[in-house]
Amino acid sequence: MPRFRSALAGLALTLSPLALHAADDGVTSFTLDNGMQVVVVEDHRAPVLQHMVWYKAGSADEPVGSSGVAHFLEHLLFKATDTLADGELSATVAANGGTDNAFTSYDYTAYFQRVAADRLELMMRMEADRMRNINFTTENVATERDVILEERNQRTDSNPRALYSEQMNAAQYLNHRYGVPIIGWRHEMEALDKADALGFYNTYYYPNNAILVVSGDVTPEEVRALAETYYGVIPANPDLPERVRSKEPPQTTERRLIYRDARVAQEYVSRSYLAAERDPGDQTEAAALTLLAEVLGGGQTSYLTEKLQFEQQKAVFTGAFYRGTSLDDTTFDVVILPVPGVSLEEAEAAMDATLAQFLEDGVDAEQLERIKYQLRASQVYQRDNVDGIARRYGAALSVGLTVEDVQAWPDILQAVTEEDIMNAARTVLTREASVTGWLTRPVSEEVTQ
Repeated sequence: MPRFRSALAGLALTLSPLALHAADDGVTSFTLDNGMQVVVVEDHRAPVLQHMVWYKAGSADEPVGSSGVAHFLEHLLFKATDTLADGELSATVAANGGTDNAFTSYDYTAYFQRVAADRLELMMRMEADRMRNINFTTENVATERDVILEERNQRTDSNPRALYSEQMNAAQYLNHRYGVPIIGWRHEMEALDKADALGFYNTYYYPNNAILVVSGDVTPEEVRALAETYYGVIPANPDLPERVRSKEPPQTTERRLIYRDARVAQEYVSRSYLAAERDPGDQTEAAALTLLAEVLGGGQTSYLTEKLQFEQQKAVFTGAFYRGTSLDDTTFDVVILPVPGVSLEEAEAAMDATLAQFLEDGVDAEQLERIKYQLRASQVYQRDNVDGIARRYGAALSVGLTVEDVQAWPDILQAVTEEDIMNAARTVLTREASVTGWLTRPVSEEVTQ
């Protein structure tokens, strides 16, 4: 259960349309002349860094009928370029003692390398090379298509929970591309070809649609100089399309589904509600929803756990989940796994009654203070991880948030009141804008005489 100071500094200010600005937490942001945003997060405690390139193009940006092409292209970018052989990039990273990988989401695709700090130039040279010089063949397109189909076999088709989640998303989003799985629908994946991959690549893989995030033992001056050398010479795409997605029609009635699979080991009930995402300059509602998820189902002292697991003993697990970092409306989810002997119908009724009781009881002030303290601590500890801090900025900037929004987020969370959380709860916990699902086993067939 579902991302460079010295003599170069003066030059930098004249080259970039946006002046360098350094935040209190060691973050510097600037933009190259070709439109590529660069974010540097300094941490000089260890001689390591993470180099990440985030493209503002994910599965929700795919053409209709080509689901899975964003993830497919992610795989193909590890093939040959005009100067690198198949697999040479990853082999070079490994030979230099580092690790690399990539990932695709609904709203972005990101590529990263974690290496010693003195290997930054090598990473930039290779990553900039595959930004525009990819050279995959018909043969490795066919091979990699088989790879992603097998990935779907292993991660989705063999997992009833994953298949159930696909159906829940499809039921929640009737018109928006968030209702299409990131990995793609199998029948469309099978038809992906070189033209599909190149079409997506030649539309979105340009510097004016990318964000470079470098975190670790680096300086803004160093990163700027190298970024100008390797990324700054790549022309922007003057025809980059506006990022417009199909909108969801107003949801005026609740939706329900039952997914039956003989492989189900633990039956459960889940519900998703449409919910607002974090918006640039306006993150208050998202902050209240973030804390609502923690209050309702964030741990052993959460409201659902206390009521359904300990007091009523109806559940072996309960949870509430909210992912606010998205470009468009997201979901707020709740789940209950009933104890043996409690039916899914009873579990759903208990969940509904408990949510209704929460709207009457409100938020426990002491619990809220504990949650805020834990969130603040986790955000501080995240600064110790070059990967975590880079992903925090990369993901946020890829969905339209700003560096200032990312830096304001911890204080916005701390400012959320009990009333804010209850207002958010009354807004989001609306059955008319929800999808309720049961993951269960097939009905036993009775033998009649």
